[in-house]
Amino acid sequence: MWTHKNSILLRFSSLFAGGIDGGRRLWFLATLVLTLTTAVAAVEEAPASRRHAYAAMMYMGTPRDYEFYVATRVMMRSLAKLNVDADLVVIASVDVPARWVQTLQEEDGVKVVTVENLKNPYENQGNFNTRFKLTLNKLYAWSLVSYDRVVMLDSDNIFLQRTDELFQCGQFCAVFINPCIFHTGLFVLQPSMNVFKNMLHELEIGRENPDGADQGFLASYFPDLLDQSMFHPPANGTKLDGTYRLPLGYQMDASYYYLKLRWSIPCGPNSVITFPSAPWLKPWYWWSWPVLPLGLSWHEQRRKNLGYGSEVPVLLIQAVIYVGIIAITRLARPSLSKLCYNRRPEKSIVILHTTLKVAAMWSIFAAYTVPFFLIPRTVHPLFGWPLYVLGVASLSSIVINVFLLPPLPVLTVLLGISGSLFVMAFPWYLNGVIRALAVFTYAFCCAPVAWASLMKMSSSLQNLLEREAFFPRLGESTQMSELNKLY
Repeated sequence: MWTHKNSILLRFSSLFAGGIDGGRRLWFLATLVLTLTTAVAAVEEAPASRRHAYAAMMYMGTPRDYEFYVATRVMMRSLAKLNVDADLVVIASVDVPARWVQTLQEEDGVKVVTVENLKNPYENQGNFNTRFKLTLNKLYAWSLVSYDRVVMLDSDNIFLQRTDELFQCGQFCAVFINPCIFHTGLFVLQPSMNVFKNMLHELEIGRENPDGADQGFLASYFPDLLDQSMFHPPANGTKLDGTYRLPLGYQMDASYYYLKLRWSIPCGPNSVITFPSAPWLKPWYWWSWPVLPLGLSWHEQRRKNLGYGSEVPVLLIQAVIYVGIIAITRLARPSLSKLCYNRRPEKSIVILHTTLKVAAMWSIFAAYTVPFFLIPRTVHPLFGWPLYVLGVASLSSIVINVFLLPPLPVLTVLLGISGSLFVMAFPWYLNGVIRALAVFTYAFCCAPVAWASLMKMSSSLQNLLEREAFFPRLGESTQMSELNKLY
């Protein structure tokens, strides 16, 4: 580019030396200025080559692929908002949908590296969990040799502040959440093709792996990390050599928070929260809060960085349907008496009574469970819980009107769930122990009420079925049937 500019300058000088007229001189001067301006702008706009990267991985084949995709986007956007001095990289398996890859690249500014899934040789171990089958793809981080250092991340991390000082760590650094085994939700590495090829060789020969996942393999590959020194970033910004333990503040297990309802991690900056919990209690699920207080923290990060535009239309459609169901059931008020017209032999009546009781109980169960599974899993809890309550109320109204049950006993469990949410969401508990005792006391007090409501529903259903009006004898007039309803 600078050679091109020098040739323009030489050409311009020769033209002046040749005695060109004033008009041509002015035209060439304007061309020169425009060319130089364009070249300088191109240099300034060209992205600088970064030496470090924050990386995560994505693969397909689990029931929760979409949730982890959303979680990865939220984490990457939160890092970008912190203005980290590093590239954002996602190691994606070849079967990740193209539209997801395009969204990561174009909307989130992420560099996507596409890889083949590594075959997991530990699938036949007795303790192997199939959800960890493809976690060995994390080893591809060592193949990112265009970077000096890489911080490899799981998607369930919440960054509270920048952690760029981690790039000063050595060839491998990780946090010990467990006293004896380091956690692979965040670790620092120096990419190396030699190390990567050696890891693949170790997989082929079946290196010992306690859990069959990435954590067990890496713990076996770096067995002496527990004996290494704690990482303290040099003040002059130089990079360290060797392996180091990272302070716990870089991987604050959410369970530490639940005991005191505040953070008190003395070693290292309180920078990153991680959620190594059961899969269905990850923070991005709408039911995670207020069951787990920190669930709201993750959703606040999503609200600020990504939003909920993809789920809001689904929520609105479901809400309209539920309101419509309530309105229709209030107007139609269907009656079970319209479903049965003939008197059956006594044996058939007993079977019919039992069948209707079972149908009523299963209908109530469905009214409480169906809305739960229809709500998009990653919506904000303040959207998810109200929609769940509305959905249960609407489907319960159908059960109430079809089986002519008293409304309050049917809705008692819903009222109990709503009350428990307020108890768990109460923000002024002194610590987690008091919070747990409050929830237990509330459940203990509600249990007799829930049992009484169940007995009331069973009794109402039995009285309903024993009325002659609902099973008129063959040949009885409709008028007689209507008179029987009086008692």
